[in-house]
Amino acid sequence: MLDQTKKLLQRLLAIVWVRRGVEAVTRVLLEILAANRLTSLVYSVLSIPTFNREQYAVLRGRRDYYRNLSRERTTRTELRRNVHRLEKGILMRPRREVFALEYLVETIEFYERAALDHARGTSEPEELAWAFSVLETYFAVVDVTHPRIAQARERFEATRVHFVPERRERVPYRHSEIIPSAASYEDVLALARQRRSTRWFQQRPVPRELVDKALLVARESPSACNRLPYEFRIFDDPALVARVASIPVGTAGYGHQIPMLAVVIGRLHHYFSPRDRHVIYVDGALASMSFMYALESLGLASSVINWPDFEPLERKMQKALKLDDDERVIMLVAVGYADPDGLIAHSEKKPLDVIRSYNSNVGD
Repeated sequence: MLDQTKKLLQRLLAIVWVRRGVEAVTRVLLEILAANRLTSLVYSVLSIPTFNREQYAVLRGRRDYYRNLSRERTTRTELRRNVHRLEKGILMRPRREVFALEYLVETIEFYERAALDHARGTSEPEELAWAFSVLETYFAVVDVTHPRIAQARERFEATRVHFVPERRERVPYRHSEIIPSAASYEDVLALARQRRSTRWFQQRPVPRELVDKALLVARESPSACNRLPYEFRIFDDPALVARVASIPVGTAGYGHQIPMLAVVIGRLHHYFSPRDRHVIYVDGALASMSFMYALESLGLASSVINWPDFEPLERKMQKALKLDDDERVIMLVAVGYADPDGLIAHSEKKPLDVIRSYNSNVGD
């Protein structure tokens, strides 16, 4: 029924006078509704079905964030966030002798729970080792005579009965210690121009070890407070690839021959505030681009499959992947060995002057 209705609407919009009439009505409505924030409230009420899934996902994510605080977990996003905040305080110039008081006790509480999880065998040791090293460094550089810091330090020292890492160098370090890459600007530009959206693939399996290598690169992408709020769900079983690839409308005509598919999922339970609701898309997109560049360097082609926020497709994908209500699809990525005879869209890019400006449009 839905497909029939869609086809009927497409046929109607193909009629010139119908399309122009719809555009004229739409423009009038938008001029009225977009006049100011007050009139936009009318649209907000009328468009509840359009945005309700995201609103519900944000709310569920916030609820699950607080529920997770008392649960045993492999990784703790609240600890990651606060440890990263400590790192930023440690690397500041000039560094203050007293800082992080507003969240220090909370951080210690998070760390205590993680250390207990480790004692029970459920905590991720690399994450905990990083937290230990940063906390140890924090107490080494601040004024430990401050009452609140002294109490926090005492609690931190008590956790050593549960965990002490073998390696402790996971702390802020000098930029001069970074080992320079051999890649030049020309190499990077060439890779960017080499990576094109590829829709035609050879029918040969994609080695998982290459995908994992590419994901190691993706993992190095920037992430707000180092939370990495995403997951790459990889499908290489032909039946599953065909099923998942058939859901987004952007795969029409070529989805049947995609060898591997990655669905990038964002998890809103990493955030306690709706102000961060868009971070999953930013962080997920940064990781996805790095992922695709790494694939290209390994001889694998890729193509981003757009995922519009469209309720019927959202329901299908949620059912197919058994997504939690706080999990959102960011994009899909087709992966495979490029068919050398397959055509690639030219996709002329905008001039630099159009996408770049310096020191312009700054308000008073």
